[in-house]
Amino acid sequence: MINLAYRDIAHSFGKFVTTAVGVGLLIGVVLIMIGVFRGMAHDAMIVPSDLNADVWIVQKDTLGPFAESSRLHEDMKYSLKTLSGVQEVYPLTFQSVQIYPNKKAVRVYVMGYDTGGVLKPYHLVAGRAIQSAQNEMIADSKSGLKIGESVLLGRGKYTVVGMTHKTVSSGGDPMIYLDLDEAQELQFQFSNEQIRNDRYRGSGSAANQTVNTFVLRVHEGIDTQKLSNEIKRWKHVQAYTNAEQETILTKNLIERSAKQIGLFTVILLIVSAVIISLIIYTMTINKIKEIAILKLIGAPNLVIVKMIGQQSVLLGIIAFIAGNLFAHASADIFPKTIVLWYSDAAKLFVVIVIVSVLASLTGIRSALKVDPSTAIGG
Repeated sequence: MINLAYRDIAHSFGKFVTTAVGVGLLIGVVLIMIGVFRGMAHDAMIVPSDLNADVWIVQKDTLGPFAESSRLHEDMKYSLKTLSGVQEVYPLTFQSVQIYPNKKAVRVYVMGYDTGGVLKPYHLVAGRAIQSAQNEMIADSKSGLKIGESVLLGRGKYTVVGMTHKTVSSGGDPMIYLDLDEAQELQFQFSNEQIRNDRYRGSGSAANQTVNTFVLRVHEGIDTQKLSNEIKRWKHVQAYTNAEQETILTKNLIERSAKQIGLFTVILLIVSAVIISLIIYTMTINKIKEIAILKLIGAPNLVIVKMIGQQSVLLGIIAFIAGNLFAHASADIFPKTIVLWYSDAAKLFVVIVIVSVLASLTGIRSALKVDPSTAIGG
């Protein structure tokens, strides 16, 4: 039996494919929006994954150090080290900074860590580690900096000695790594003008022996939840297990953005359904006379329904393929990370097929109403 859907498509193949590709661009945007959400969740976990902490210590009654501001005295590390089960304590600072390499503004996220310790909170792809507090730094490739290049940070000029690749903060800003002392000076030391102003007012400027968080690594077999509760009870600080910190990052920090992206994705799917419906309806109206002739020669309604339904589903499939190609081809162009999962694409394919079937109902309804007599003299 001749497949009427394929014969009709072959009659205007170029127009059909062009239309499907146009719809595919919209579907590609849907995939990219899903990828943006996946990318946000991915970026949020890069720094915690590199640090591989068991427990996070932050300022009392805060969700620090990423979701809220947190400040702690650095000398607390000595009392934390005495706790049973604690293997290592690492003080860290975090801050957002604007740098101007080659006179171009770039927003970066600076981590300060003790370069003399064993902690290496990054994965180098080139160069070397920071050897001491002598104005050296490690930069991510997304910052646009190169090994050997110097950039002004605060009062000092720092030289890039090592590079990471696609290591970013939860907000997508490229990471910069400094020695802890230099990072503290950058973050907590006041300008000369403010220091003079404080002296005039009779108040002293705050010391920069302050950190934003301590990350703890514990001995094997230690219950991190129990240890966190003990720290909160006796040290008057907030302590989170690594799992709790992940929840803060993926829920509190990006939840609102995730809801907005989800709503926008649903709207795009609705728009796609409406567009496919209008295309199928227009295609049906354009061949009303042919449908009337089919009815006149005795073709059952099922044949007409199959023709329109198959065209709609095929339009959706071609659009999905085009959208997939578009999404993968353009993902690296975006400034933030786009993560495309095959499982997301498979789920979207099912949704597109369902949408295509539903979109064909308008055209089917119009076709079934056609009077066979319009094929004669009409």
